[in-house]
Amino acid sequence: MFARTQRLMLRPGWAEDAPDLARAIAFEEVVRNLGRAPWPYALGDAKAFLADQASVASGSGASFLICAFDHGVSRIVGGIGFGPYDDEPHEFGYWITPDAWGRGFATEAGRAVIDIARTLRVPRLSAGHYVDNPASGRVLRKLGFQPTGRVVPRYARGRGGDVQCVEYEQRLDGSDVGTDPCDGRMAA
Repeated sequence: MFARTQRLMLRPGWAEDAPDLARAIAFEEVVRNLGRAPWPYALGDAKAFLADQASVASGSGASFLICAFDHGVSRIVGGIGFGPYDDEPHEFGYWITPDAWGRGFATEAGRAVIDIARTLRVPRLSAGHYVDNPASGRVLRKLGFQPTGRVVPRYARGRGGDVQCVEYEQRLDGSDVGTDPCDGRMAA
């Protein structure tokens, strides 16, 4: 499956993407905010992820590399998707390489992936961010995710232990969920 936005191409990852994927994600400030990625992140980790990506696509999820066009050349700037994670059938997640932060790529790609989830008739997406990564919470709220009011310990492989995680969900019918435990206000 592919998706095109104004500035991005969302596409499956292929085995030949492993070196570029490893270069894009192998930053401690990225990996520390992901649940399953190891630190340090090596070429072998990228190869294993890309090999596993086919099973996500054949199940109840979708996984994409986010490619941006810089000076006419496409390059991997992140990853995004949804699929089974822990007890959640449709966990939404993403990452962006540091030199692409602040350009709105996560929000732009997220909108496309949520549209795909709706097309696939996914009833609900869940998501979360570690409490020390509030920027991710801002992206989730821009995408229409609502805080559930729960903050729970969640394992971060790159950190080697549990980290407090703020949970969100988006009912694809748009109904409200709860309040943001970080600021006590209703999420917009």
